[in-house]
Amino acid sequence: MPHTAHIPSHRKPRQRSAPVVALRAGVAGGVLSTIAVAGAAGTAHADPVTETMEMPAFDVASSLSHVVEQSTATTQQVALDQQLQSSEESAAAAASKAAKTAKAEALRKAEADKAEAKKRADEERASRDAARTSLSASGEKAPSASNSSTKASGSVGAVISFLKAQVGDAYVLGATGPNSWDCSSLVRAAFRQANIELPRIAADQSRAGTEVGTGNLKVGDILYWGSKGNAYHTGVYIGDGKYLDAANPRKGVVIQELSGYPATGAVRVL
Repeated sequence: MPHTAHIPSHRKPRQRSAPVVALRAGVAGGVLSTIAVAGAAGTAHADPVTETMEMPAFDVASSLSHVVEQSTATTQQVALDQQLQSSEESAAAAASKAAKTAKAEALRKAEADKAEAKKRADEERASRDAARTSLSASGEKAPSASNSSTKASGSVGAVISFLKAQVGDAYVLGATGPNSWDCSSLVRAAFRQANIELPRIAADQSRAGTEVGTGNLKVGDILYWGSKGNAYHTGVYIGDGKYLDAANPRKGVVIQELSGYPATGAVRVL
């Protein structure tokens, strides 16, 4: 017998029961039916794929507007800074100009005061030289203690006491006290202590009272320099060959030797 000959099996074929076969057939049929229905339903209700992804758009107009705004703001700030700097420079220039003007005015005033003082000094020197020449020609001498009293009382004492209390005050042309005087205002204020009202200016004071010679002076006599009625300076004789006056801006109110600056004349009101 060849090796390939079919040898009949002696095992009996396994018999499946009818209920088991039927159950398996039903399960398989149900599964297939479910798959078929699901496939049909999916095919019938599926929507076509139409959605696409959009890329963000670049807003050119908005970007340009932002750039313009920034540029405008920067320009305005620069303009404000330049305006502020210009204002500061203008203020500094104005202050500098004002300072220069004030300085120039101060220098001008100082020069004017200096010129006025020099003028008065020259006038006093010229008058003194003229008086010395006149005294030399006439043989007169300046008054001394031998021809005048060194003591004063009553009205004269009030005048002299007031004058000595002002020694050291400043000379200011046109001033009338209490701490600065010119020559005639000091003389006028002094004689008010004796209830005597004198004219305000030196020229008029030289015409007040009785004319006396410079060689016969008494304490309280008013001395004047220049011609009578046209005097440019006045003072008061206080005895011992001395007089008191508001001399000039350099000296102020001082006591001086009459021999150093002889008076042109004198008047007596006490």
